[in-house]
Amino acid sequence: MSSQEQLDNLTQQGFVLHQQGRLNEAEVIYLEVLKIKEDHFASLSLLGTLFTQSRRYQQALEYLHKALKINPDDLGSLINCGVANQELGYLDSALFNYDRAIAIDSYYPGSHYNRGNVLKELGRFEEALSSYEMVISIKPDHAEAFFHCGLIFSELMSIEEELASYEKAISIKPDYVEPYFNRGVALQVLGRADEALLSFDKAISIKPDYVEAYSNRGVALQVLGRADEALLSFDKAISIEPDYVEAYYNRGNSLKELGQLEEALSSYDNAISIKADYPEAYYNRGIVLQALKYLEEALLSYDKAISIKPDFAEVYYSRGIVLQELHRLDEALSSYDQAISIKADYAEAHWNSSLCHLLSGNFKDGWQEYEWRFKCENTSSIVENRNFPQPLWLGLESLKDKSILLHAEQGLGDTIQFCRYVSLLATLGAKVILEVQFPLLKLLRHLDGVSEILARGDKLPHFDYQCPLMSLPLAFNTVLDTIPSLPKCIQSDKDKVSAWQKKLGEKKKPRIGIVWSGNPSHQQDQKRSLKLSKLITQLPSGFEYVSLQKQLRDVDEAVLIERHGVKHFGDDLIDFTDTAAVCELMDVVISVDTSVAHLAATLGKTTWIMLPFIPDWRWLVDRDDSPWYPSVKLYRQEKNDDWDGVLKTIQVDLNFYR
Repeated sequence: MSSQEQLDNLTQQGFVLHQQGRLNEAEVIYLEVLKIKEDHFASLSLLGTLFTQSRRYQQALEYLHKALKINPDDLGSLINCGVANQELGYLDSALFNYDRAIAIDSYYPGSHYNRGNVLKELGRFEEALSSYEMVISIKPDHAEAFFHCGLIFSELMSIEEELASYEKAISIKPDYVEPYFNRGVALQVLGRADEALLSFDKAISIKPDYVEAYSNRGVALQVLGRADEALLSFDKAISIEPDYVEAYYNRGNSLKELGQLEEALSSYDNAISIKADYPEAYYNRGIVLQALKYLEEALLSYDKAISIKPDFAEVYYSRGIVLQELHRLDEALSSYDQAISIKADYAEAHWNSSLCHLLSGNFKDGWQEYEWRFKCENTSSIVENRNFPQPLWLGLESLKDKSILLHAEQGLGDTIQFCRYVSLLATLGAKVILEVQFPLLKLLRHLDGVSEILARGDKLPHFDYQCPLMSLPLAFNTVLDTIPSLPKCIQSDKDKVSAWQKKLGEKKKPRIGIVWSGNPSHQQDQKRSLKLSKLITQLPSGFEYVSLQKQLRDVDEAVLIERHGVKHFGDDLIDFTDTAAVCELMDVVISVDTSVAHLAATLGKTTWIMLPFIPDWRWLVDRDDSPWYPSVKLYRQEKNDDWDGVLKTIQVDLNFYR
């Protein structure tokens, strides 16, 4: 037997061991051969393959390069060389290896498949897709190629094609877990959370420890409003992989949604302890801290998120809200501006910027930004964009001999406040049609300048232009010094005043009308309303107190039953003409920021309005009067949620009415 034959036999022994998975023994034999003959091609190529399989890629390249010097057209060595280069991050070299392999044998699917993987990693998605499609043309049942086509379609934002690719991969290989998972992710993007949930469940049935599937399953459950079940899914993911940061983050989101804020905070802290540069976790942590009223700590969390991700527009927006709550208005505006500079169409940032400008008395910029209210998702409960086909009038077009519909869009108090603009439109030659909320219909029916008044929901007549009531200040370029005077035609009905005088009986003490809470569904209700029990204990004796509230909350009704010092008429206040009549009989109306406060002030009654630390924009800052209502005096909280100081001041001032 020749020495060459002996070396070949020895190499064959190594190959058998190699095939049996006994890699260490095979490696010893290959190296023994190469000691005898350093350019033994088979041993060089097989040793390169062995090192590739055992992830010793740098050593693999050393022997594969030697093999390719001997035989540049060896397909196996080229492919293994490509794999080693790819794993080491030498992508251009890997691509060269695969291209060379394809030039030698264009019908070998593995070369095209690996080439597609490299191109995908290089971000050359269209070329990668072509490579995977070539694999499929050669081997139509190549499930992995279909799966990778799906990944490419995901990058190309072709979600329907992405889904179709995953479905094809699954049809070929029903226990192929990754397509089920990625199909679930794609379905989540499409908003089909119920289908996504089924896909994640299938992935978990195949691979019970699939941590990513449990985490994404939790997100799907969260979207479906099943936060309790979502928590269980996140907890399962964490039990499988205790350092799985996304599960802690998503768990925090579920706890936040469930109102378990302290636990949510803990979950975000866990996520951050694992991944210190996790901007989304800091952002949501800030939201929770803000909800818990830890405002300074919330700011620190937002600032940390921004330091990690400087273009995080949502953080600048939320940061602005906190600064506004802290009465740091200039800083709040700066934060909103930063959010808008990153995301020019950020409606909520524009909207809150408008409120901040208006609160500061900067009406010029405030009214402009206020128009963004119709584009905000979080204002849909208070603002409705009617989408009339008629053009919006904002002061540019002539209204001479034209008709215009003015329509109420927000609360009853807003309608009362802004109806003062109606007569201005009439002086421009317009026929004014006014649409208001039904409870205000009788109160406003004699409004100066109105040609026709109707209730929301009534059939609309012909009109040429339309304008929401609260866009009129922009149309008339209103600034603090040009606020229109109150409409003198809004008055109490004399007959109703007489009827209510009889109900109230003979006046023996100064009469004080009180309103302590507004609409419970109002976004700021928690800040602007207080309990009757809180108010009534601070009211001095020697006065006749009359409730001007139509609706009572259960907690307040119980107080009224126990305390007989407040007259309450409830459903006898049929509409605002009744409320106006009762207001007319009061010496002072004391109210939180509600529609009754606007009504009393419009009637010219002495009206004291109790305001939270950060009030609604219309009451401005740092003043106890209102440019909108001459008869109003404002009582402001000196810090958040502190009604005691407000009530003590009112108590002192009331004593002057004895």
